[in-house]
Amino acid sequence: MPDFRRILRAALALAAIAVPVQAQSPNVVLISIDGLRPDAIAASGARNLQRMMREGAYTLRARTILPSLTLPSHTSMLTGVPPQVHGITWNYEQVENAGTVEVPTVFDLAQSAGKTTAGFFGKAKFRHLLRRDAPRFRMAPYGSDLWSAPRITQEVQDYLRHRRPDFVFVHLTDPDIAGHSVGWMSAPYRFAVRRADAAVARIAAAAKRAYDGNVVVIVTADHGGHGRGHGTEQEVDVLIPWIAWGRNVRPGVITSPVSTMDSAATALWLLGIPRPDNWVGRPVESAFAAPTP
Repeated sequence: MPDFRRILRAALALAAIAVPVQAQSPNVVLISIDGLRPDAIAASGARNLQRMMREGAYTLRARTILPSLTLPSHTSMLTGVPPQVHGITWNYEQVENAGTVEVPTVFDLAQSAGKTTAGFFGKAKFRHLLRRDAPRFRMAPYGSDLWSAPRITQEVQDYLRHRRPDFVFVHLTDPDIAGHSVGWMSAPYRFAVRRADAAVARIAAAAKRAYDGNVVVIVTADHGGHGRGHGTEQEVDVLIPWIAWGRNVRPGVITSPVSTMDSAATALWLLGIPRPDNWVGRPVESAFAAPTP
């Protein structure tokens, strides 16, 4: 297996020769709502997400990777590259056999640039994204264990009362759990979307307080779903929402194509960190106005 430190050094070397970028926001919170179909936002009455769409920049036609599965998609979301590059093609925890991802994540690149980071994960399989020198994180402890949105939200709120990391990632599980259990777009699924919607509002409010409004919150998803599953090339599985809200965000519909890999690139761009040249993801610059002093 390739040596991670060698890969990280190479990625940082690529970033070092890239054109320097000006930080658009010193603080970024990236929230992923597992299994959130874009059309479920209106169908579920997710009022907070709809408000963030009105106040911020958004598209309901962003796309995830193939296969449209949780662990490969989140790995692309946080590494800026497709599964063919990051190598995480499975969708369950097997850290003991397969180890952790062997390409740099947003956490790695931000920390190497002198930034602080934190992650909050509702599923244990996300430990594939974290190494021994991982950032501050909290996650469901073992195997198929799950933490609900209220549990994760409380962890985030408690953390932000005392610390101010430059980059925070939050994963909310509830819609995906309901979709697999009862079905996407069912009444329990729509209830789970509203529960995640309430969690987003609490997290955004906590972030706004913690950073005195000097923060960008990005809300997206890893995949959609239909019936009781996902993973196909159908639009109901592949289309995801992408919402930017907060400092220097230019309100309106994003008309350019957006990929889940762009979330990683946008986070680095907002923090003023050059992305590695081999990244497929690109910052969604059209969602933001010129930075204010």
